[in-house]
Amino acid sequence: MDILIDSHAHLNFDVFNQDREKIINECLNNNVWVINIGTNYFTSKKAVEIAENYQKGVWAAIGLHPMGFDTGLLKLKKDSFEGGGFEKEFALQKYKRLAESDKVVAIGEIGLDYYWRPKGAKKRELFKEKQKELLLKQLDLADDVGLAVIFHCRLAHNDLIEVLKERKKMKQEEIKGVVHSFVGSIEQARKYLKMGLYLGFNGMIFKTIEGISFEEIIKYTPIERILIETDSPYLIPPEARDKAIEVGGLKVNQPLFVKYVAKEIARIKKISYEKVREKTMESAEQLFNLK
Repeated sequence: MDILIDSHAHLNFDVFNQDREKIINECLNNNVWVINIGTNYFTSKKAVEIAENYQKGVWAAIGLHPMGFDTGLLKLKKDSFEGGGFEKEFALQKYKRLAESDKVVAIGEIGLDYYWRPKGAKKRELFKEKQKELLLKQLDLADDVGLAVIFHCRLAHNDLIEVLKERKKMKQEEIKGVVHSFVGSIEQARKYLKMGLYLGFNGMIFKTIEGISFEEIIKYTPIERILIETDSPYLIPPEARDKAIEVGGLKVNQPLFVKYVAKEIARIKKISYEKVREKTMESAEQLFNLK
């Protein structure tokens, strides 16, 4: 069976409450499998509940996103698509109980995000330290439950690389995971790949970002180390815009559109779409131990 896997979607978000079942059934009928990713306890729990309704083809990841963590240093604005609230501390035991489900295949998305940050140098440094502390707690959880990690990183790659290097020294073992929605330099990509991590690509690769060459990075990254994703409901590929459903006046991405990401990677790497589909599926199965 020729299966595509969307390794990073958010069908667990409130924006999909009306259309979720229909979208998932369309995915499964079209041989598209999905991993729904948690960003806080509410969306993590929802991802697990959704996955447990399906025997095959739908899984969950659980974790507290760095921008779902209220450090008390920044006024946070809730994402209207998402659901759930901000968390002032990481409730380890609650997340650990969620991880007991056979449908949970990763801890994520977790990491560092410096896009929104406090004013003032001291507050900014404290903000970064608090995010790093949260990340380390969740990496400990991943170790405890034996799961891969899905990393979120925005404007913080150098810090994330340093955190992971230090952890590798301390633990004396490779970290199993993927840097989702990779937007960084080719040198940062090289460092992640050297650590044994995968890189995740989505609709961002159709955008123009100053200083970033997605073509160069995708050409450089072995197909065996690439995962494809949509990050639904965000980042609709241009070719899919006319096909996207509308919720509350806004068009939203969905896992079926992961094929456009696969096609673009095939074009850039000058390989067949079938090879991209096959290799990214193999990588997802290996990384997440999909059953």
